[in-house]
This record gives sequence, C-alpha cells and structure tokens, in this order.
Amino acid sequence: MPHKRSAYKELRKSKKRHLRNISLKSDLKTSIKKFEKLLIDKKIDDAKKYLSMLVATLDKAASKGMLHKNAASRKVSRLTKRLGLSSKA
Repeated sequence: MPHKRSAYKELRKSKKRHLRNISLKSDLKTSIKKFEKLLIDKKIDDAKKYLSMLVATLDKAASKGMLHKNAASRKVSRLTKRLGLSSKA
C-alpha cells in the first residue's frame, strides 16, 4: 500500500481508469460482434452504417490511449475488408 497521500490519490485514479477501460473494451467487443452478426445476416446496408459508427468508436479509443493507434487501424482495416467481401458475395 502507498505511504504518501499523493500515492493514495494515484491509486484511486488508476482504479477508476482501469474500470473505465474494461467497460469501454467490453463495449468495443460487443459492437464488433454486432457488426459481424449484421454481416452474417446479409444486412449490408445496416452494416455499412454501423461500420462508420464503429470506426469512430475505435478511433476515439485509440486517441484516449485505451487501444494502440495501430491496433485500432488494423481492426478498422479488417472490418472494412470483411464488409467488402460480404457485399461482393
């Protein structure tokens, strides 16, 4: 346990951040699964709309430092590629 008051405060802050990051990562995973379900159900128009929202969410997570920017970019690229392949088929 920390000995100084500032260290206690940092501990509280890190716990809050940890909880927020867990929540946001869970939301991201849920959103990605929902997008993939739209692709499986052949709802391409809905998937295109949902993808733009998902890209914004991933970019925001990357800018907040919750996700590395390259990881977010990679996820966006792969999701966009899947959308393209699904719309052709």
